[in-house]
Amino acid sequence: MKTFIIYALFIAAVLTAGILTGVSNLPGPWYDSLQKPFFQPPPWIFSPVWTVLYVMIAVAGARTWLRAPASGRMQVWFAQMVLNLLWSPAFFGMQSPGFGLTIIIPLLAFILAFIAMSRAKDPVSAWLFAPYALWTAFASVLNASIFLLN
Repeated sequence: MKTFIIYALFIAAVLTAGILTGVSNLPGPWYDSLQKPFFQPPPWIFSPVWTVLYVMIAVAGARTWLRAPASGRMQVWFAQMVLNLLWSPAFFGMQSPGFGLTIIIPLLAFILAFIAMSRAKDPVSAWLFAPYALWTAFASVLNASIFLLN
């Protein structure tokens, strides 16, 4: 029962934080006015992708918490979560692709660090972070492109 509660808490917390951050920092007219690269995905894709990614991030966090709550891996998981939640306010809220870029690059580094640290101890968590790493790498290129185009 304890394991189920930990998973439920992590999923609820990560989804809630992600949704609140997203709805508090909507793109709006400022973002619509920016030059965007040809590979900009359609707006409707972001919500479903992030929902799935947040569940995967939460499951990896819960797995790590259950195995080693005071570990370096858990600290890296929390660090990437903080940076993840700071990106939307920086990019959209402050209307600053440059500030967003200064957050998303270390975010990607922490995601990759979590994968590297988890590979031997918890390969499932490492694999759960793989799509997140790919999406964040893509988002980094998108962020950088928007910064350079504007």
